[in-house]
Amino acid sequence: MKPYPAAKAYRLLEPGPVVLVTTRAASGRANIMTMGFHMMVQHDSPPLIGACIGPWDFSYAALRETGECVIAIPTADLAGTMVDIGNCSGRDVDKFARFRLTESPAGTVRAPLVAECLANIECRVADTALVDAYGLWILEAVQAWTDPDRRERRTLHHNGDGTFTVDGKVISLQDRMVLWKQFQD
Repeated sequence: MKPYPAAKAYRLLEPGPVVLVTTRAASGRANIMTMGFHMMVQHDSPPLIGACIGPWDFSYAALRETGECVIAIPTADLAGTMVDIGNCSGRDVDKFARFRLTESPAGTVRAPLVAECLANIECRVADTALVDAYGLWILEAVQAWTDPDRRERRTLHHNGDGTFTVDGKVISLQDRMVLWKQFQD
């Protein structure tokens, strides 16, 4: 083993795919941002997601104002678009129009789904205790959508340095996970 900078620990632990987060301000304006820092906080009753969205993000104000967002999960074919969305601000551009993404109506929140994504999770703010200190929102997943017909299903994982890992081969160890059977399909 060799020493590794603690400040880069996130590169070792990145837990899930890079996602897109949509919001819709009370004025009606929709926005979309790229987010790599998120985590599951609780599996069910209710399912909770931690998401880092700070005042430096244009979506922050809309999330604080409405208490709603959608977490959309893009696939490898959207990698360039996902990075480009993160390289500009909704303050200056309508990202749905610029990147030719389709706003689809959500079932329970005002923020739009992203039709081109593999999945969308409608969320409501459940806890803001860590927002001011860390930009960490606790979101409750209230509705989820998947596109079973989507051919591309590989998601992207940010390595923290501008490179990404694309999901690969899936292995099943379900028969060995005897303490977690309730989470298997």
